[in-house]
Amino acid sequence: MIPLLLSQCTFFLNGCVMRVMRVIVMVVAVAMLLGQAGAQEAPMAKPMMVSEAKLPKGFPSPGPIGEVIVKTYPAHRLARVKLAGEKNDTHKRDGKNSGGSDNGMFMQLFRHISRNDISMTAPVEMVWTADPLAPLDGTTVPDASQNKPQSMAFLYGNETIGTPGTDPQDPRVVVEDIPETKVLSIGLRGGYGTSTLDRGLEKLRAWLAMHPEWTAAAAPRTLGYNSPFVPNILKYSEVQIPIAPVAAPGPPHPGQ
Repeated sequence: MIPLLLSQCTFFLNGCVMRVMRVIVMVVAVAMLLGQAGAQEAPMAKPMMVSEAKLPKGFPSPGPIGEVIVKTYPAHRLARVKLAGEKNDTHKRDGKNSGGSDNGMFMQLFRHISRNDISMTAPVEMVWTADPLAPLDGTTVPDASQNKPQSMAFLYGNETIGTPGTDPQDPRVVVEDIPETKVLSIGLRGGYGTSTLDRGLEKLRAWLAMHPEWTAAAAPRTLGYNSPFVPNILKYSEVQIPIAPVAAPGPPHPGQ
């Protein structure tokens, strides 16, 4: 009888804890949404967000929500994994696909930093085309119709950590040095899927159309600042397009 009563009490208490947690999450969500509404009238310098990890050295702060801005990122080092389909994935771990999904790429990168004693930073970079540095023509921006990022990268805290090249223990992880990059950026709330990406790209494309002095220079990307433990309504990300100034026309050639 007593074990049964204890079991029922435990079940009741667990249910109470879960209800309290749901209430807390909803209260925080409402407060943040009210803050966001106020920010639309008077844009905030920084977004209200759940901060879970430090930025890499020299990185600019997260930008305001719903506002298109130009940001410059310093040269930095990162570890990248590219998406691999189930049929082509030859690197299996514990019987599971190690890179054929968002979670697969994340776990490969997490194991990489864990075995190399590298601290986690935010944001996590997700690029939506197969080649992150593929040059684009004009203001054309590739459509992320794949419904999932084509690569994911963890950013190192500074450029002195690690060594560029392939991880000897996992050839799918490649450490890269990235040069200084200028991007067009917009801060957004919501999950890190294509619906949030499309909302951001729509505004970034409109900005590029009104500013012909700039052109898209590489594939669009999402910078995700929050872990899966943060509800989508509270998640913050930046959708970005690397950009470059349009070259001024040179002097006319003789005979023209």
